[in-house]
Amino acid sequence: MIPRKSLWAVAAGLVGAAVAVRRARTPRSASSGADRWPAGTVACEPEDLRADALPSPLQEYGERIEARICPAPADRGTEPAVRFKQPPSDLARSVPARLAGQDPGQELLRALREADHGRRYIPMLLERLAAGEPSTANLATHTLSPDEAPRAYDMFKQKSDGCVGAVVRTGG
Repeated sequence: MIPRKSLWAVAAGLVGAAVAVRRARTPRSASSGADRWPAGTVACEPEDLRADALPSPLQEYGERIEARICPAPADRGTEPAVRFKQPPSDLARSVPARLAGQDPGQELLRALREADHGRRYIPMLLERLAAGEPSTANLATHTLSPDEAPRAYDMFKQKSDGCVGAVVRTGG
């Protein structure tokens, strides 16, 4: 009798081989997603965002990307869509590259998400800080001397004694 683990290994190998054969037979343009335009929603009016002046995380890509700007559905801001002018190689988009956090497509999607957070939250936070609205008083629940720094770290890490944050103060 063949062990069950061996059968699973053979089945996984056959599935992997089938995927590899299919990828080899599929034209690159269809399999690479080169014609896809990943998009995200940014909290601003369409006229406030231009393809040649994208938010900062996307500006880092410079001339390597192209962008389309259109209104987001249901009047929820603007939807920039971006893609690489020259699609990344298969090696750059491989599973090992993705697992290592070095897939250019994933990095571009991350920049697209960050573009919204900066435009959405930073101005609001600055306005609230200018108005004196958010109080940071409750962020540091304990004040300790430098000699007690290890204890402060342990209290914060273990959330003991109601510790939300600890300040280590030097001097008087």
